[in-house]
Amino acid sequence: MLRKGLKGLEKESLRITTAGEIARTPHPKALGSALTHPAITTDYSEALIELITPPFEDSADTLAAMEDLHRFVHANIGDELLLATSMPCRIEGDESIPIACYGNSNIGRMKHVYRRGLGYRYGRAMQAIAGVHFNYSVSEELWPVLQAMAADRRSLAEFVADRYFGMVRNIQRFGWLILYLFGSSPALSKSFLAGRETPLASSFTEFDPTTWHRPYATSLRMSDIGYRNDNQASLDISFNRLEDYVRDLSHAISTPYAPYQAIGVEVDGEYRQLNANILQIENEYYSTVRPKQITRSGEMPTLALKKRGVRYLELRSVDLNCYHPAGISLEQLRFLEIFMLLSLLAASPPMSTEEKKTSANNMLATACCGRTPGMTLIRDNTAVDLRAWAKELCESMAPIAAALDGDSTGGGFSAALEHQYVAIANPEQCLPSARMLREMRGNHESFAEFAQRLSLQHAESLRSPPSLPAEKAEAMRRMAETSLAEQESVEAGDSLAFADYLKHYFAQT
Repeated sequence: MLRKGLKGLEKESLRITTAGEIARTPHPKALGSALTHPAITTDYSEALIELITPPFEDSADTLAAMEDLHRFVHANIGDELLLATSMPCRIEGDESIPIACYGNSNIGRMKHVYRRGLGYRYGRAMQAIAGVHFNYSVSEELWPVLQAMAADRRSLAEFVADRYFGMVRNIQRFGWLILYLFGSSPALSKSFLAGRETPLASSFTEFDPTTWHRPYATSLRMSDIGYRNDNQASLDISFNRLEDYVRDLSHAISTPYAPYQAIGVEVDGEYRQLNANILQIENEYYSTVRPKQITRSGEMPTLALKKRGVRYLELRSVDLNCYHPAGISLEQLRFLEIFMLLSLLAASPPMSTEEKKTSANNMLATACCGRTPGMTLIRDNTAVDLRAWAKELCESMAPIAAALDGDSTGGGFSAALEHQYVAIANPEQCLPSARMLREMRGNHESFAEFAQRLSLQHAESLRSPPSLPAEKAEAMRRMAETSLAEQESVEAGDSLAFADYLKHYFAQT
């Protein structure tokens, strides 16, 4: 039952030119419609491709599906590349990052305007950062067993929601470990901070004339200059109960915020943002993990959660593995599965606002300087050695890894865990953030040159034999064609004016 949890991936990558610049070309038509394609879409930017796998019981199947998508994409983007790193390379100002377009339908316009609002609120550079989202759902067969073991007399739906939120809280408590072990963004191009150099440069060390870095950073993507939003610092979203989470998010979506009111919503006939509230929609709330329910067409995510509970969790804190063509390895996926089960099975008392702040500070400290010798984090109001705590967490995962291995997987889970023991003991030799800086120094490469080299290597690998089998390639071509037809159908079926569409969308109950 532990093995039967479902694992899916969402992976973002910037399309770049052979010169390392963000591609200005439209989303390739051969890839289908970014609005309606179930597996190939875009995130913030027209150049930020997002690849989505179905969920599988075996992560090997999940990874194989992601690799197939990469081969198809590389066969249909000409001589462009997918950037191997999470942090973008050369940025020539915000205007060099094209906002994604989804056609003329109301839902397509809504997606575009939402992204335009993000640009006005936070700048486009932050939205060009890429990562991997690991989607995990507990086996449906396991829930009644866990409920019986807990002697819990509530409805199964209530029990499931409660335990998923327990997982969310533990992921916040332990999530710094993911940044430490898998963080792969200790450096970035100076162009990323263009216009923001004065307040931020003092926290960086110059690696070379075009590159900033933090010597002991693990994941600048998840740091104070990356995928974080200080404007949301005052939000206190509860993760103690589903009802509280939905209530708090709904309040943020409906509460005006003066600085965003100053931007304006519709100005000179053009929408700048969906609304002037703290959050335009739920997705604007930046969190390392999100409880998710599959939404129906035009349905608000909070309403889907309220009506049908939690379907799966989306772990959002994983950097692109720049050394793997698909952005993540099977060993990582095995470890993440063990980690999610630890978060499910470990005790998870409610989190106070103070504990949430402590957990967020632990994440930030690990992102910025997690490899610092003698680094400490805060647990139960006490400073603890980061590496000692990491080893302790891995030790508590060992029985889970052994159970997942059983006698049928060749010890893959225990091996994945054992590799992390070695990394914790030898961080400067084994952690990807240290390896990246070591290679850049050894090759006398800037961050942009390093990223370009790996991106080209991956493209050559994915375009070389063995190619995507003909039947898979044909199925993907048909999927792309079908998605284009579906977009046309959506556009032809619209009857409401855009303003009325938004009004109806936000009036859902």
